Amino acid sequence: MINRRKFIQHSTISSLAVLINKNLFASKISNFKNKPIVISTWDAGLEANKAAWQILSKNGRALDAVEKGVMVTEASKNCCIGLGANPDRDGFVTLDACIMDENFNCGSVAFLERIKHPISVARRVMEKTPHVMLVGNGAQQFALNEGFVLEEQKLSKDAQQSYNDWLKKAEYKPGVINIENKQQQAPAKLDNGDWNHDTIGMIAMDANGNLSGSCTTSGMGFKMRGRIGDSPIIGAGLYVDNEFGACVGTGQGEDVIRVAGAHAVVEMMRQGFSAELSCKKIIERIVKIKGDKVKDIQVAFIALDKNGNSGSFAIHSGFNFAIKNNTEEKLIVSKSWV
Repeated sequence: MINRRKFIQHSTISSLAVLINKNLFASKISNFKNKPIVISTWDAGLEANKAAWQILSKNGRALDAVEKGVMVTEASKNCCIGLGANPDRDGFVTLDACIMDENFNCGSVAFLERIKHPISVARRVMEKTPHVMLVGNGAQQFALNEGFVLEEQKLSKDAQQSYNDWLKKAEYKPGVINIENKQQQAPAKLDNGDWNHDTIGMIAMDANGNLSGSCTTSGMGFKMRGRIGDSPIIGAGLYVDNEFGACVGTGQGEDVIRVAGAHAVVEMMRQGFSAELSCKKIIERIVKIKGDKVKDIQVAFIALDKNGNSGSFAIHSGFNFAIKNNTEEKLIVSKSWV
């Protein structure tokens, strides 16, 4: 015979079991519906997503997809990403990249010169060294030891023109911050408004429900030599927690670093907020910190939760991100604070 206390305990446990099973079932339905999926920053992400999808659509691993996807952008001749991109103030192109898989494995390179695919070097750092980040000459030597070859630095036509225009107006003052804004940072109008977006970030979920992310950049155009932004920093430019979600950032890296941006967004998802609201909350944190100076910077985040739901938020309008899954392939205009 069961007493009242045991009956209540039994009923409570049974109810919890039903609720848990219901949530698990709903989660499985959502995952089945939304995966595989890949999202990436800016309109360059449309072509990058196609390369990633070639892997995801064949039940390939998300890690492979996010590497191959951004390699498309690294190889393109443009003023924002890759060896043909905007140089630093001394005329040298330096590249940064990082990558992270579903098991918290991560790799990064920064201040890397004359290597075509920094994202692939970052993956080698992750898989073949006990370290997370290699920089400068050390990163280049590691790449050469791994079979990568030195490429000739040759600025794209647009990058060369932008640099020439910058040299006419700018005085080299190491003590002056190279602010990313409409007046100083972008001599020529770019495809997505006047902001100098120089990063592609990508997040993918594969058919097994595993997340991975990548981020690659030439850094802020005409930066001080040696400057590193958020893009190669795990937890700032990129973070993946396979239990809750992943995030990647773009925009002025200094301000993403201040709030450990990508990690902060994922922590919001851990607390139960949606991907979009998580991005919004961290953008609002940056806005509060910057005060009146926020008019001069752009920062944006894209995020993907464990159920394959995507979201984004930016400080200023003009940011967009590309998405591809089994049902859609399009560019989405991000919501913004301004």
